[in-house]
Amino acid sequence: MKCEKCKVREANTHIKKVVNGEYTELMLCSECAHALGYDNVFDFEMPDMFGGLLQSFFTGALPARSGASRCPECGSTYGDITNTGKVGCAHCYEAFFEELLPSIRRIHGNTLHCGKVPHDFVEKADKPAENEIDNLKTQLQAAIDEQNFELAAELRDKIKAKETEK
Repeated sequence: MKCEKCKVREANTHIKKVVNGEYTELMLCSECAHALGYDNVFDFEMPDMFGGLLQSFFTGALPARSGASRCPECGSTYGDITNTGKVGCAHCYEAFFEELLPSIRRIHGNTLHCGKVPHDFVEKADKPAENEIDNLKTQLQAAIDEQNFELAAELRDKIKAKETEK
């Protein structure tokens, strides 16, 4: 995703702001983020609470996430997906497969799409004789259209025989 300000470099900084109830998001490259003053967001003084525990959290002493933190196509992060409940694009499923898999299993119960079968198909699959009669009727209509009346008579007789078997 390109930087929204310069539209030249790749965006690597995602900024979210809420000002007077108005929510805005910006995707910026590091140079534009630095120019706007967003280079060191966590560079602030914290009072010494709990022996510096909170200070170490905000200064980056905690281990960083793996390299696959953004979708290569849309730039979404796994945090964006969990916050909004919406996946950014189809490629996000591949980029965050390991993180999304437990949620997909919990919500849907399965990770494979089984699809649906039309009601007519199930009924016809249970009744092969009706399928055969339908095929014969289609062949009969084609024979009538071609004016092949000998074949049409044979097909008519076969249809009557099949209908009496039921």
